[in-house]
Amino acid sequence: MATLKELVDKSSRIVFFGGAGVSTESGIPDFRSQDGLYNQKYDVPPETILSDTYFYAHPEEFYRFYRDKMLPLDAEPNAAHKKLAEWERAGKLLAVVTQNIDGLHQKAGSKRVFELHGSVYRNHCLSCGKSYSAEYIKESTGVPRCSCGGLIKPDVVLYGEQLEEKTILGAIRAISAADLLIVAGTSLTVYPAAGFLQYFEGEHLVLINRDPTPWDGAAELVIHQKVGEVLSAL
Repeated sequence: MATLKELVDKSSRIVFFGGAGVSTESGIPDFRSQDGLYNQKYDVPPETILSDTYFYAHPEEFYRFYRDKMLPLDAEPNAAHKKLAEWERAGKLLAVVTQNIDGLHQKAGSKRVFELHGSVYRNHCLSCGKSYSAEYIKESTGVPRCSCGGLIKPDVVLYGEQLEEKTILGAIRAISAADLLIVAGTSLTVYPAAGFLQYFEGEHLVLINRDPTPWDGAAELVIHQKVGEVLSAL
């Protein structure tokens, strides 16, 4: 912790790259851990349900799962989200790059957030492009339809879809400009997101994750603890 504090104190261009483990302390389950979403038993695997082909072929079944498991709208930011927003206000944090779709970084006050996999808070009609809130999706039944009759789709990146180019470029530029990159709450096994670390050219790479990752050997500092507990102690 003393080493981490020293690195944070002397850095002025911090970028935070986070995954599902950043939000578990807000009560949102992750995906790949032993008790994660992907290890729970369903008739159809979650990875199949959360694919573009399944969405278009079985929208009602998709939305049944999506409303139940992917819309924790009552979740609140935890200590990690709040600390990052504090650093941004102080001018130390360049950006947050997140694989999460829960909007908790913005809820905590962060402004410059690159959401690689989109957000549950943005939804649009596939026919006319009209926008709809997450609350509208949560309170709807069956397949949510636009006033024009079109199918509404969450602005989240499903399996089989490409990441948004503008978001990718913004994230890469931020990571390339960082003097300290803190990677937290991610297994670093999901690509292309995990590959973004190769763009880091700064001095200090820190990994904070409950379990070991493939990048542990490349980091200056590795902490196997919960993200919120670590950042709140600074």
